[in-house]
Amino acid sequence: MYTLFSENFNLDYTLECGQVFRWNYIDEWWTGVVNGHVARLQQDSKSGEVLVDSKLPKSFFENYFRFDDDLDAILNEVNKDEFMAEAIRKYMGLRLIRQEPWECLISYMLATAWSIPNIKRAISMMCSSYGEVIEEGYYSFPEPHSLVHACDDDLRGCKLGFRAGRVIKAARHVEEGNLVLDEIFNLDYNAAKQKLMFLEGIGEKVADCILLFAFEKMEAFPVDTHVEKVVKTVYGHHDFFNGNATKSKIGNWGRMYFGHYCGYAQQYFFYQKRLEGV
Repeated sequence: MYTLFSENFNLDYTLECGQVFRWNYIDEWWTGVVNGHVARLQQDSKSGEVLVDSKLPKSFFENYFRFDDDLDAILNEVNKDEFMAEAIRKYMGLRLIRQEPWECLISYMLATAWSIPNIKRAISMMCSSYGEVIEEGYYSFPEPHSLVHACDDDLRGCKLGFRAGRVIKAARHVEEGNLVLDEIFNLDYNAAKQKLMFLEGIGEKVADCILLFAFEKMEAFPVDTHVEKVVKTVYGHHDFFNGNATKSKIGNWGRMYFGHYCGYAQQYFFYQKRLEGV
């Protein structure tokens, strides 16, 4: 075991805010599967130190939890009004997580029109069926070659529903080299978004989630029903919308209003909306 520490880091907010799906709070420890390993984390509420029980090195989690982000500076940049200030005051320490691209891609393809508990259950069942055993009850995330050879009915048995065929097609694109995920890092935001949206089942919101959480596109501003409601309620009077706040327009507004780190702003009021409503 070893400890992690960073100023302004809240492990609970970061892991329960809805950006990742393979962590669960069990007996006062956060237990999850990351990078092919099981990890157990616990934060001391007084010191802020995080105790880590994992074979993964300390440097992995420092990168995973984006300790290289200057959170104070980022939140100061996006703190544009009292609504945002309140979300920051309440949930300071929530950090974006730097996710593995392939797992993030498939996870958010499964997130379409589904609740977080359903997403977590489906991913867990898919991993137990197509991943490798790590330890009893825990499995790695399936590689593309494993899902390419899955049949639609078997994946539907993992409760994927209509998403099953989309997952197989995405795996085939990656396995055959039609989609090279590492190349997306080098594209600008708009080009990267279009690259993802050629896949069946990836619209603007899902593409923005993947770009924000896996590809360093901090200007991605995912707009789901939670964010749509917040923006229409709190910011809908802005001249930018001219009475027509579509989801696409809300995304453009978020980039304009909050700036380069709008993805952080989105995650703060997404979490606030989930917990408190508007």
